Amino acid sequence: MLYLALKVLHILAVVLFLGNIITGLFWKAHADRSSNPEVIAHTFEGIIRSDRLITIPSVIAIGVAGVIAAIIGKLPILGTGWIFWSIVLFAVSGLVFSMRVAPLQAKLAELSRADGPKGKFNWARYHALSREWELWGLFAILTPLAAVVLMVFKPAIPGL
Repeated sequence: MLYLALKVLHILAVVLFLGNIITGLFWKAHADRSSNPEVIAHTFEGIIRSDRLITIPSVIAIGVAGVIAAIIGKLPILGTGWIFWSIVLFAVSGLVFSMRVAPLQAKLAELSRADGPKGKFNWARYHALSREWELWGLFAILTPLAAVVLMVFKPAIPGL
């Protein structure tokens, strides 16, 4: 029973995690269409806040519930390929997020808040940073999505 409860917690945390990071892309695109730096700044502040309130707790729940469930289920974490490689993909996503996506979010929010006189917003800088954020963000989303595929299909791939 505990195994199944942890598995449910793990799956719910994955749903919250992926839902939140994918929704961030939607809201950023929505804000960009406004062409209003104040709206864009507000949106990035919301994305950053939702990362603190939803993404980070979900990451913790995914890791804790997943590892404990694997231990209870007597699944060797490093020796079971689909678990090991899912952890690797999830870790890569976390590294990309912390080293690239989060700093870019902060820069984009700051740039948007520093609008200056009307019409003086640095759109060229914003678009350059924005494209970089979207690229790294896509990578940070695709890696945990690949982990979900591994977790569902459980392919017979080697671990350590």
